[in-house]
Amino acid sequence: MHSHENVNIYHKLFVLLHKTFVAIVMTLKETLTQNDHFAYSIGARLVEIHPGYAKAQLTVTETHLNAANVCQGGAIFTLADLAFAGVSNSHGILSVGVTNTITYLKSAQLGDILTAECTELLDHHKLPYCDIRVTNQKGELLAVMTGLAYRVRKEFPFDSLM
Repeated sequence: MHSHENVNIYHKLFVLLHKTFVAIVMTLKETLTQNDHFAYSIGARLVEIHPGYAKAQLTVTETHLNAANVCQGGAIFTLADLAFAGVSNSHGILSVGVTNTITYLKSAQLGDILTAECTELLDHHKLPYCDIRVTNQKGELLAVMTGLAYRVRKEFPFDSLM
């Protein structure tokens, strides 16, 4: 092997080890924020997470508006789902959503700062159940959602919650 090929192999190994190390020391908040590509792409961010509780936020921009000139329901659902993911994974076991039911109570407007707060109502070993409430910066309730997750029999390693 030529020395150039050795350098290339060592570089690839270094990059792989670095990615592995970074993945291990990431917090749950960082992991879910950065690896939920759709939620990240619309600006939804986890801002707080504790066992059984999570909070996510999103500022409504023009890209979130639908034809009625109010925030698209899918953006609100995605924000609530991100908070739900934070709670259902906060115990270190990989969890995926099974059922989510959302009710929209009031429209969100351009410029609104939306906050989704998720609380775990039942910490079941296989099927945790959560309540998610979405409010605006005035504290007005915009949507309520319930979520049922399934805990996959697989560890979900992270360094810490936040």
